[in-house]
Amino acid sequence: MKRLFTFILSCLACYNAFGQHAHFTVNGTIEFEKKVNMYAIIQKSINKDNEAFYGPALDAYKKSQPQFKVLKSTLSFENNKTMFTPTEEDIVLNNSFFSNNPMVTQNNIIYSDLTNQTVVSQKKVFDETFLLKDSLRRVKWKITNETREIDGYTCRRANGLMMDSIYVVAFYTTDIPVSGGPESFNGLPGMILEVALPHENVVWMATKITDMTLAPNVVIPPKKGKPTDAKGFRATLQAAFKDWGDEAPFYSKAFSL
Repeated sequence: MKRLFTFILSCLACYNAFGQHAHFTVNGTIEFEKKVNMYAIIQKSINKDNEAFYGPALDAYKKSQPQFKVLKSTLSFENNKTMFTPTEEDIVLNNSFFSNNPMVTQNNIIYSDLTNQTVVSQKKVFDETFLLKDSLRRVKWKITNETREIDGYTCRRANGLMMDSIYVVAFYTTDIPVSGGPESFNGLPGMILEVALPHENVVWMATKITDMTLAPNVVIPPKKGKPTDAKGFRATLQAAFKDWGDEAPFYSKAFSL
């Protein structure tokens, strides 16, 4: 009986120690880097109609620019709400002919209310700004057994499909029990710390996670832009790019991400 009592006390001590050290991050900031494979993006844009110009332009780009363009952003989160904001220097960055490509820029400021399943997105399309209010984007996720560590957090892989045809690979952590992520990515049982669009040659990676109490009015919806919703925004893009030929689907997809 004495041995049993000692064993029970030991188990309780271990349980209490685990409980004291277990910690979940529910508010703070995450710094992200978006990496775009510029060589692959440019190569995909070359066809028989433009190769005389784009071919030499790509060769010149490779001689003067790195393969990967890096853009930075911050995701602030508290009370099951998130705010994704590109850094200002990345919004105005323009170091080559190809820098205005919407796939290689960051055009969105996105506020997500994960409790109410709503999103407010400020999207810049060339010289015009739109303010979308709609429900959260749906991604069809399938969770796998693959894991990796990102900035000290154990993350599990999930494969997904969005916008009917875009393949997504994400790594999320349940140690940050917030179902959000960079840009409009969401819907997993924890915070997404890495997300890749392999066929689009783009990846977002968390580089620094800070557990902290945020100042008031940090996580609030953007207010600037022409009011619309996701359906209206898609219709606007279709009308704007109707005469763009083979480039129309690419630009519509890039601005819709």
